[in-house]
Amino acid sequence: MARNDDTNQIVVIGLGRFGSSLAAELVRRGSEVLALDSRPGVVQRHADELTHTAVVDSTDPESLRQLGVHQFKRAVVAIGTDLEASILTTSLLADFGIPHIWAKATSRQHGRILERVGAHHVVLPEHEMGERVAHLVNGRMLDYIELAEHYALVKTNAPAEAVGATLGELKLRSKYGVTVVGIKRPDEDFTYATADTTVGPGDTLVVAGTTAQVEAFAERT
Repeated sequence: MARNDDTNQIVVIGLGRFGSSLAAELVRRGSEVLALDSRPGVVQRHADELTHTAVVDSTDPESLRQLGVHQFKRAVVAIGTDLEASILTTSLLADFGIPHIWAKATSRQHGRILERVGAHHVVLPEHEMGERVAHLVNGRMLDYIELAEHYALVKTNAPAEAVGATLGELKLRSKYGVTVVGIKRPDEDFTYATADTTVGPGDTLVVAGTTAQVEAFAERT
């Protein structure tokens, strides 16, 4: 299936809740997906919604080669509770020389092992979602996305002290260490923010900074 010059083809290994949702979304976005799982019933359940599916033992290198997995440039290991299969599969994909490997981890320790055996990107879906929701529940943020460790992008209401002033006048970076990268007026779409942007009542801001800085700024709303 895969061709070396086609980066829009992706193999997803593991069709649990995370893997099947990811594969379906990739197909919806126009990618050609080869979805693999060792459980025939699971593969059959998702066969109609995905581009290509197959039942395979992903720890068997010859089986993966027969399906052309070694030719892919992008792969996702979405195996959940079987840690041994997760690690062995990731290691095999690294041995194939696949340049972009994402792997789901169930813990930070699992994630470190996956990185050591060749994963380029480690995802901890449950941890990341739990952390995101905790920030929303405990604070005044409308949304929270951690871009890297200790650095985040948040959506929050504009504080009353900012209304009527331009972002240049407010000097938020020097005062609070944050940068406003986007702004949304009531009943309008988000747009880029500049130093000349005036903050109005009811505006929503997209703010970037360290986790501590954006949390502190959001508390001012």
